Amino acid sequence: MIDVALLSVIRRWHHRDGMPIREITRRTGLSRNTVRKYLASQVVEPQYPKRKSPSKLDDYEATLTSWLFREAKRHRKQRRSAKQLHHDLVQLGYSGSYDRVAAFARQWRQGQQEAKRTASKNTFIPLSFAPAVLRRMNSRKNYSKSLSTICQSRA
Repeated sequence: MIDVALLSVIRRWHHRDGMPIREITRRTGLSRNTVRKYLASQVVEPQYPKRKSPSKLDDYEATLTSWLFREAKRHRKQRRSAKQLHHDLVQLGYSGSYDRVAAFARQWRQGQQEAKRTASKNTFIPLSFAPAVLRRMNSRKNYSKSLSTICQSRA
């Protein structure tokens, strides 16, 4: 892991003192690729991925997800609220807070809405039809044309 102080030292050694990258790697113990990456980027502070800390909800995540799937299929008035879901989890032995359950439900719903939006973008609609389908469509057109000419001739 590289911190801001080490990043500034690397930049100072290379840009101001003119030290080669190999010498910087010898002094810092970092790989040449890492030193090159931080010298080439204009990042002031390195970003690290957020770590996932364990939650009391992890044991009940599968149960809550299945409940949310079931609730999503119900009518709006018949759905259970996040407070009711929390109460049911407490009966199963969950000792965490309501806020954690509500945040999980909110993130789950946002993920479902995002999946619906992106699914419609990837839908394929064929613009060519099989010959049998075209024949049926053409025969229906001819039938409606001939029917209209018959009706006009009787009038």
